[in-house]
Amino acid sequence: MRETRIIKQILIPAIKLWLYTQLSQIAELEIQIQASDRQILSGRIPQVSIYASNAVYQGLHVTQVQLTAENIQINVGAILKGKPLRLLETISVIGQLMIKEQDLNYSLSSNLLSTALNDVLVKVLPEEWAKTKRINWEKIALAKQCIHLQGIEYSEDKPKLLEITTGIDLFSAQELQIALIQLLIDHQATMLENNLVYSIYLGSDVDLQEVHLNSNSLVCSGRMNIHP
Repeated sequence: MRETRIIKQILIPAIKLWLYTQLSQIAELEIQIQASDRQILSGRIPQVSIYASNAVYQGLHVTQVQLTAENIQINVGAILKGKPLRLLETISVIGQLMIKEQDLNYSLSSNLLSTALNDVLVKVLPEEWAKTKRINWEKIALAKQCIHLQGIEYSEDKPKLLEITTGIDLFSAQELQIALIQLLIDHQATMLENNLVYSIYLGSDVDLQEVHLNSNSLVCSGRMNIHP
C-alpha cells in the first residue's frame, strides 16, 4: 500500500516524535504503515511495522529491534492539531529484539540491567548473600544459553571478585528458567547445592516464543502488550 499524504506528512513524523521521546539515542529508524486515509481519519491503523538499530532506552543499548503492531487506536484528531501521539487502547506487539554482547556491556551502568541482574542475584546466590551485598557489575560474556557475569562485591570486608555462570532457558511464555552453574569468589569455587534452578516471572503482558543466547548476542522474540 502506497504512503498517503496523511501517512507521509503527519502520521510517520508523529510516530517518530513519540519514539524519540522514549529513546535517548537511535541510529536508524524505519516505519511502515498499512492504512488508508479513511482508516487513519477514523483513528484506526490496521498495521504498523518498525525497525530500529543502535537504540538506547533508559541506558539499555539495543542492537536491533523489529516490531509489528495491528489494529492500533490513536488520538488522530489531536495529532492533526499538532499534539503528540497517544494510544487509546492496549495494543499487542509482535517482534524480535537482538542485543550484541558489546551492547550488553555498554548497558551495565543502566538501572534496567543492573536491577535485573541484582534480582537474579537474590534468586540464585546462597541466602547469606541475598540483598546484603553491593555489586558493581563490570563484564558480561555470552555463551550458548549461558551468561558469565563478573563484578566486584563490596561488604564490610575488602572488595571481592565475584564471577557467576548461569544457564538461561525459556520455561514458559511468561517465565525464564535460571540455573546457577558456577560461583567463584576471588577465583575460589564456592560449593553449590544441587539443582539450583529458579524461574523468573516476566508478567502477564509478555508472551515469549524464543530466548536464544550464543557467543555473540541475545535474541528474544515473542509478543508483548503495550498499554496507553
